[in-house]
Amino acid sequence: MRILVIHGPNLNLLGRREPAIYGYDTLADIEVRLRARAGELAVDLDTFQSNHEGAIVDRIQAAVLAEPHADGLVINPAAYTHTSVAIRDAIAAVALPAWEVHLSDPATREGFRRVSYVRDVCVGHTAGRGADGYLEALAGLVEHLRGPGART
Repeated sequence: MRILVIHGPNLNLLGRREPAIYGYDTLADIEVRLRARAGELAVDLDTFQSNHEGAIVDRIQAAVLAEPHADGLVINPAAYTHTSVAIRDAIAAVALPAWEVHLSDPATREGFRRVSYVRDVCVGHTAGRGADGYLEALAGLVEHLRGPGART
């Protein structure tokens, strides 16, 4: 099983970007933890980060158009969560099971952050759990892909 993890804009600044909100873990720290968890779950992991909406759309499409194909997607669209119909439509178009993840909880933040354009095309979402949210999202998606009663 192959899972693609996409990190959206400004997540390359984790660890220095508003640590009171996003924590002190860097993106590299999160990816090390994700790879360890993927090993425990016996899945392959690809990761991608971009600050550009079109690059994220291209990578979502490549997940099914290029080899090797992904079986599922964990995505933190970051600010694009609240603005990008293009990313939402790309997830819907490729029909990959996707799990939305956010380090902070958008529901407790500014009003504009309470809208998620991607949530309705995802099989689950995790928010407000910091870096651990990525691990929970990965496990939740793998369990979904393996079916009812799967142990992750």
